[in-house]
Amino acid sequence: MNNFGSFKLPSFIGSLDKLKYLNLSGASFDGVIPANLGNLSNLLHLDLSNNVIESDLRWLSSLSPLQFLNLGGADLTKAAPYWLPIVNMLPSLLELHLPGCGLPSFHLLFVVSISHHFRFNNLNGELPETLGSLTHLKNLDLSENSDIGGQLPRNLGMLCNLQSLNLSINKFTGEITDFTDRLSRCTNSSLEMLNLGYNSLTGNLPNSLRLLKNLRYLVLRYNSFQGTIPEYIGNLTSLKELYLENNKLGGVIPESFGQLSSLMAVDLSENTWEGVVTEAHFLKLRHLEEVSIKKDSPNISLIFNISSNWIPPFRLRYLSISSCQLGPKFPTWLRNQTELFVLGFVNARISDTIPDWFWQLDLLLDELDFSNNQLSGRVPNSLRFSLWGITDLSGNPFVGAFPLWSSNIYGPYLNDNAFSGPIPHNICEVMPLLQDVDISRNSFTGSIPLSIGNLS
Repeated sequence: MNNFGSFKLPSFIGSLDKLKYLNLSGASFDGVIPANLGNLSNLLHLDLSNNVIESDLRWLSSLSPLQFLNLGGADLTKAAPYWLPIVNMLPSLLELHLPGCGLPSFHLLFVVSISHHFRFNNLNGELPETLGSLTHLKNLDLSENSDIGGQLPRNLGMLCNLQSLNLSINKFTGEITDFTDRLSRCTNSSLEMLNLGYNSLTGNLPNSLRLLKNLRYLVLRYNSFQGTIPEYIGNLTSLKELYLENNKLGGVIPESFGQLSSLMAVDLSENTWEGVVTEAHFLKLRHLEEVSIKKDSPNISLIFNISSNWIPPFRLRYLSISSCQLGPKFPTWLRNQTELFVLGFVNARISDTIPDWFWQLDLLLDELDFSNNQLSGRVPNSLRFSLWGITDLSGNPFVGAFPLWSSNIYGPYLNDNAFSGPIPHNICEVMPLLQDVDISRNSFTGSIPLSIGNLS
């Protein structure tokens, strides 16, 4: 990545009138975008994202061949009254990325196009319905513009060529049914990525979502969606990533979930699921790599009832489950999960000794969390961690000596167990990165090694 040390964007760029591709992203430019960029009448691709720049965008309307525009992070507050009309004058535009541009309330922004003339009214921060007139758009990113809010315009659903829509980290409210209903009427919706995360959206997951067959990435995290995961979820067989965490969803997770044959990552955390999860929920998930079903509340309403003989069709890299019942036995279906780098079973009602085969998986872990169970037995020294690894075994009846793990660990939490004996005198030599250690409420004896005072 280049670094031009906060120099201003050079104005001579505007004289390069044959230029078709210009990417100065992340180059540490500063100041106002030169107005003579409007002279680049052959430009197809313009990326000035991740610089400390500002603009009123008046020069933009001259770039009629432009197909790709990314001004992410630029200060566009001066363009607030008319940025959409200007963008609407770019007949070839296919991708528009304006994340984090400080676009304020959409005052003076209601746009009606009649023979290329525009009328403006006050919309108090809502996206105008006329955004639906940009029917040629393939990618629209208005994420992280903190003052954009209100309900999603129904006419957004008219963007049948849209492949990616990112409206995350804004202040959108209300339901999304009108938008998805309209979009589902497209002869063949192209939408592959829908990111509405970190808003205040409500209502049930619309039935019309089932018709968006090309969806690969569905991100609805940190909203207030209610109801259950609908049965039709299994019809979205192109779905690769599903993020529903931190909503008000609940009820039974349907078995049709197991039909998501392309799914690679799912996060259902901080909802109120209930019922039973069986092998059927994972039937065709052979590409699955990441699973997270966590809940801060200790109340358990979701039970995993999986046969001890079951062999998963996937190889996970990330598995984190908390306040769900996995026990009482330690899950034997982990036997073939040899690629895990994060593993968490927290408050999972496991009352068992960790079997030898688990310690012999020889995992290289970033994080291991078995806290608040009834896991017993001795913990071997064979655990391996990547740089700055963390392990939390707190709240169990583990016994034996202080475990000396790989040199990369910085945070062992062993509190509230039954470990005993002296703290090893060479603890700081074996684990030199230690920074955050909790060994309280055990049965350790002897003196504290003086070398602990040398830890930074």
